[in-house]
Amino acid sequence: MAVGFNVEFDWYEIGSGDFLYSFFSTVACRLEGNHWGKRFPKIMKELYHGSLPHADIEEGIREMAVIREELRAFAPSQVVWDFDDLQKQPPWGDNISPEITDLSQYFVTGDGEDFFEVALDAMQEAKKRRVPLEIESL
Repeated sequence: MAVGFNVEFDWYEIGSGDFLYSFFSTVACRLEGNHWGKRFPKIMKELYHGSLPHADIEEGIREMAVIREELRAFAPSQVVWDFDDLQKQPPWGDNISPEITDLSQYFVTGDGEDFFEVALDAMQEAKKRRVPLEIESL
């Protein structure tokens, strides 16, 4: 089942639910010391639970930029696939493109786009339209 960001009637594909959960799991473990939402409450609490209200989009954009920057310090092998089962590995293991040199580059959507670019584009569109950013499954 595909998940993505929804801005009114526009769809921004992310990929599988497991993939998106891996992003959140990696942030919680690597950047928040295993305390989900401690540093990035808009992304890790609001957006993770399905919706980032319009009033919080600007802060969400700032949080996403910090997350992206700080993930540059981690090797791709430090990805966390599942916060609830830290032993789980991605289905592709460590068979990734040599162009991916850190965790800020690791998350690529099902369409081959950079996850951060897609997320930030969706947030900017939600901000412009003055609507929430929502996570939805197809």
